[in-house]
Amino acid sequence: MALAESTSSPPRIPVGISACLMGEQVRYNGGHKRSRYCLEVLQECFDFEPFCPELEAGLGVPREPIRLVGAPEEPPRVVGTVDPSLDVTERLRDVGEAFVARHRHLRGFVLMKGSPSCGLERVKVYHQNGMPSHSDSGIFVRVLRVLYPELPLEEEARMNDAVLRENFITRVFAFDDWKRHVEGAGDYHALIQFHSRQKYLLMAHHVEAYRELGRYLGSEAHAQPLESVKHRYLQRFMAALSRPATRKTHTNALMHIMGYLKDAVDSEVKQDLLGAVEEYRLGHVHLAVPVRLLNHYLKRHGSEYIRRQTYLDPHPYELGLRNTI
Repeated sequence: MALAESTSSPPRIPVGISACLMGEQVRYNGGHKRSRYCLEVLQECFDFEPFCPELEAGLGVPREPIRLVGAPEEPPRVVGTVDPSLDVTERLRDVGEAFVARHRHLRGFVLMKGSPSCGLERVKVYHQNGMPSHSDSGIFVRVLRVLYPELPLEEEARMNDAVLRENFITRVFAFDDWKRHVEGAGDYHALIQFHSRQKYLLMAHHVEAYRELGRYLGSEAHAQPLESVKHRYLQRFMAALSRPATRKTHTNALMHIMGYLKDAVDSEVKQDLLGAVEEYRLGHVHLAVPVRLLNHYLKRHGSEYIRRQTYLDPHPYELGLRNTI
């Protein structure tokens, strides 16, 4: 499916993607792994920038397959499966470092599953004798995590899981909010406003981080340099959002938001709202049901503060992400 076209649609968000997922024939065997979901759905709101670390490292197409080799206690090397003397570890690491230096504008990256360069997790690592040893991340991913830890990462295959799909896209939109409104700001106001509108989204993902960051901004932050505060806040915020929300944590956030209507609606409406939240908590309906009902009444009776909460509308409604969790 595709999102409905709109003349007033906001600019698409820049997101990196493994080039093979875009249908580019860059795999070791000259093939690709075209992702219909990325190209037919997400491309309506994401401006995908394809990248293949192995091609960038000069390995060519077609090429000898490579794999991760090493012991569990050491970082794996990346070597040829036919010719083990072909070691491209440093070349791929250099490619990753150069990529980060040039692509700080990205808001996320969609990765190819199982790749020794782009695999997010559970990539097989082999002993020198060719037997499987353990699993790890691809070397390009390892560089991204060290040099650009706030960047949302996800494997295309893992987005078949509705919760992981919604979590990744939520993080991309939250990071885009940061990039557009906070990163270049020269005062604390933009950061405080960001925290204010992201408050219940943060609560739904990690209540401890919600409390911790609130205390930090309310006390010691103003005594520190702004750039240092923004760096610390962003690292903690994005790490917190990387933990998928659950029915329990969503229910907690929904109940807190409902509190802003307690004096504005009658008892019958309150019972309807409580019933919708309880149906969601029990797994009888998807998250979209209580959120839509809340939005209906908040638009009429809610304060500007609560209506601006990104939790209520963290990504385009047309994606239907909350219809499946």
